[in-house]
Amino acid sequence: MGDFHQNGLVTTLHNLSRRPLAELEQELLSFSAERPMSLVLPSLYSELSGPALANIVAELSQAPYLGEIVIGLDRAGEEEYRHALEYFAALGQHHRILWNDGPRLQALDRELQKLGLAPTELGKGRNVWYCLGYVLGSGKGKAVALHDCDIITYNRELLARLIYPVAHPTFSYAFCKGYYSRVGNNSMGGRVSRLFVTPLLRTLTKVCGYSEFINYLDSFRYPLAGEFSLRADVINDLLIPSDWGLEIGVLAEMKRNYANNRLCQVDIADVYDHKHQVLSEADPNSGLSKMSTDIAKALFRKQATKGEVFSAEKFRTIKATYYRVALDFIETYHSDALINGLDYDRHREEQAVELFARNVMNAGEHFLENPMEKPFMPSWNRVRSAFPDALARLYEAVEEDYREFGGGG
Repeated sequence: MGDFHQNGLVTTLHNLSRRPLAELEQELLSFSAERPMSLVLPSLYSELSGPALANIVAELSQAPYLGEIVIGLDRAGEEEYRHALEYFAALGQHHRILWNDGPRLQALDRELQKLGLAPTELGKGRNVWYCLGYVLGSGKGKAVALHDCDIITYNRELLARLIYPVAHPTFSYAFCKGYYSRVGNNSMGGRVSRLFVTPLLRTLTKVCGYSEFINYLDSFRYPLAGEFSLRADVINDLLIPSDWGLEIGVLAEMKRNYANNRLCQVDIADVYDHKHQVLSEADPNSGLSKMSTDIAKALFRKQATKGEVFSAEKFRTIKATYYRVALDFIETYHSDALINGLDYDRHREEQAVELFARNVMNAGEHFLENPMEKPFMPSWNRVRSAFPDALARLYEAVEEDYREFGGGG
């Protein structure tokens, strides 16, 4: 249950009154005259065959305030793109699909690659980057929200609450992060946040000393949430990773570019469940193993930009301290689970912590061995400086795909 308590460096907007959705949406509709709203949905084609996305589309079709929905479609051939056009036709709002594997967007990507301006790693980060570029190119939205397409428990109140802080004409927030409880099937979820990110942030404070940046990250109740909203002009300067460090990278960019009072987090759901990643102990390049490594690399890079000097010895200290801190958190979560009557597999939790501790060292070694690595996708401001018509080209490529393959609406 939410309360009014504020802690940390960013404003927390709670769900205190269970305000009726119809009332919230009517207010958003009035905001849309001054601040039109767009939604970005990064999606794998495979998600079109699952129950989560079908419900999301049905819910979104009833959101009257959205002026634009942008779907980023990955891993799709021509037949799959045609199917996606039919699938998303159920949306009543203006919408477009970025066929990321189609010949037009691939040709544009090759041009950007020649200039060293294209994302180098496939995945959600690249998908989001192109979608946000399209939002800039279309110019239809001034407030933009993003959420995933695998939310099993989705209802459109999540979106209404997520976009409200950046859509409200009198609010000054440039960015809003969603949060929610990760309890489902009578157990705790969110292992990477609970057992890795929070313990690692506390570890960095212990080993490296107080950092406002680390304290800022620790202020977010669910820093790895895939749901956020922002003003459209924020997109221009974003420098974000293309890997699993995306969410941490976005938070870091907001801290770099804006004062704390321009940032907030909001309670967007009482119940939240989505597709769960496997721990992947045997494969460091997939699942939660890769996710934890990418997040650690993102954190170490950000700390380095703030003057922190890392060495092999310091990373060994960070690993040892993290392991102890994380085990203490397991004790805390065990108690929390018991008082709430939740199932809690302590052995499996400790196995996760052991894997994450190894990945702290792996990330540290990678950081030391690759000092010249360019971990970020370029900002759209940089792209436009080298390729002035990039956004217009991106927009037109999407429109041409839509016209050629018979998209309606």
